Amino acid sequence: MGTQASKITHGVHISVDTKYQIEHSVIEHRHYLFSYRICIENKSEYTVQLLSRHWEIFDSSGENSVVDGPGVVGEQPILEPGEIFEYESACSLNSDMGKMKGTYLMERQIDKTHFIVTIPEFELIIPQRLN
Repeated sequence: MGTQASKITHGVHISVDTKYQIEHSVIEHRHYLFSYRICIENKSEYTVQLLSRHWEIFDSSGENSVVDGPGVVGEQPILEPGEIFEYESACSLNSDMGKMKGTYLMERQIDKTHFIVTIPEFELIIPQRLN
C-alpha cells in the first residue's frame, strides 16, 4: 500500500497510486524502487491525446531530477470522452523518501488546441518510515 493523489485539470482526471517495491530495492546500495500506477480519465466533452510528459522527481538525499519525453510507456493514447487509460511505471530513489509531480501536454483533437494537465504531487515513502 502506498500513497494516493488525484486532480482534475481541463476535464482530465489524473489519479496516482504508489507502492514501494522492496523486492527490487537494494538498500545497502541506496537503491529504493517505487512503482506508481496512473489512471487518466477523460471527463471532458472532447477527444484528447496525450502528447508528452514532464516529471519533477524530488529525492530526500537532495538528488533531484527532471524527466521529459514523448507520451507515456511508449504510447500517446487518444481518449474519447469517458475513456480511461491506465499505466504503471517506476522510479528509483537514492533515499527511502521522496516525491514526484508533473504535467502532461495534451491536445484536443477537434481543433488541435494544446493544454497542460497537472499530475498531482505524490509521495514515495517506504512503509517503515510511516510507523
